[in-house]
Amino acid sequence: MKKKRIVFKVGTSTLCHGGKGLNFRNIENLARALADVRNSGCEVVLVSSGAIGAGVGKLGLPERPAELRVKQAVASVGQCELIHIYDKFFGEYGSAVGQILLTKEDVERPAARQNLLGTFEALISLGVIPVVNENDAVAFEEIETERHHVLGDNDTLSAIVAALLGADLLVILSDIDGLYDGDPRRDPNAQLIPEVTEVDERIEALAGGVGSALGTGGMVTKLAAVRIAADAGVDVIITNGSDTRNIYAAASGESVGTLFRRKA
Repeated sequence: MKKKRIVFKVGTSTLCHGGKGLNFRNIENLARALADVRNSGCEVVLVSSGAIGAGVGKLGLPERPAELRVKQAVASVGQCELIHIYDKFFGEYGSAVGQILLTKEDVERPAARQNLLGTFEALISLGVIPVVNENDAVAFEEIETERHHVLGDNDTLSAIVAALLGADLLVILSDIDGLYDGDPRRDPNAQLIPEVTEVDERIEALAGGVGSALGTGGMVTKLAAVRIAADAGVDVIITNGSDTRNIYAAASGESVGTLFRRKA
């Protein structure tokens, strides 16, 4: 029987305490839950934001830098910090991790794309959890423009990875519970939408606002990622990443957050 393959994407708001560095409690809870999911027989891939946020905290900077070269330097420091912590926490729960840093060209050039797929498959076959991020030290679409490009944000990156790997499910772990029919931060009567079969104009109209201060994602980028994944035959769940019960529920096929159905 084919193992269920799940790509999880976690955002900066879940991984970091604002500008004060990494949220170790959230990261440990995430590592424990994903190690559990892997032990249950699923193939797990993690697409992780947080490099710049981690670097900001590590270097004691008051805020996210504005200059490109400084952003890339901070991301370089933060990437070391982030993978070190992942290796430590996942190791505590019996799981090995392997880092994959991507650029735009890696997913656009056929030869590089095929080599990339081979690396993923080898890691997964060895029981390793790949930890994926954009290579911010050489790529600039995400950190410079903060607009939607071929990669451009890690929501999009996670959808591209899910499509590349032929995943069964993409779980986007956010700082909100899913897609609402209003803004839950302003409207106490806003209702969570449990399932969406098509991202049409009505659904797009519900997506507004921007991401957190240290991240680049928002609901608009998440819906763009949904389109990429759904077109590739991958179901997508958007749910709150601060509660690990949502990770278990999503992996078990239970109703949680907002489920976006793949295209038939």
